Amino acid sequence: MGEVIVITSGKGGTGKTSLTAGLGAALARLGRRVLCIDCDVGLRNLDLSLGMSDAALMDFTDVLAGRSTLNRAAVAHPAQQRLYLLTAPLTLPDPFPDEEGFRGLLAQAREEYDLILLDCPAGLGPGFRLAVCGADRAIVVSQSDPACLRDAQRVVLQLAQLKRVHLVVNRVRARLLRRLGTTIDDAMDTAGLPLLGIVPEDTQVVLAAGSGRLLPEGGGRSASAAYRNIALRLIGRETPVMHLR
Repeated sequence: MGEVIVITSGKGGTGKTSLTAGLGAALARLGRRVLCIDCDVGLRNLDLSLGMSDAALMDFTDVLAGRSTLNRAAVAHPAQQRLYLLTAPLTLPDPFPDEEGFRGLLAQAREEYDLILLDCPAGLGPGFRLAVCGADRAIVVSQSDPACLRDAQRVVLQLAQLKRVHLVVNRVRARLLRRLGTTIDDAMDTAGLPLLGIVPEDTQVVLAAGSGRLLPEGGGRSASAAYRNIALRLIGRETPVMHLR
């Protein structure tokens, strides 16, 4: 039975979508069968971060409406085995997808995949409620600045039904943290969440998405290495949180 993980944030621009893509690829490389679902109706871009632009002909509303099966709508990644994408519709449907139907879709996905990652739209609107309605656990993505962390706090209040909610601090610049006189521990205290991982600022993330390809594996203190670190912790392997100098 697969696990559904919603990846959310209090505001846009935190790198939530790139984290979803990078984490999906890292989990697939670790041998898991992974489905990434873009829940950002009308503003989808997970396909860009996955290097799968225009690869999907059907979206999750086609499955909900019975126009397609889940297996037909979920597209296999062209280069990374065990990684699949189910995209969101390009335009806002009327009526908006209902939560009961989406929970049914996730029940199907649990039978086919080890992990289902939901790229949740920013904010607390209907797209957020749809993405979290059937999740088993959540990852709240924030940057280390006070505004992002305050918004992360607000999201946490809406996730009370989930027993496991963790924080990922994304796009971290260690030198900036030192100049501000703050630490990752301060970020954890402000968000009120246990830390799942830290991802450094890495221009390769932007370059990969801009060139229409999946971020390749990397070592050292790269974003790719951080995604692998988080993936290992997600599947229960004891792995130290990446330390940034």
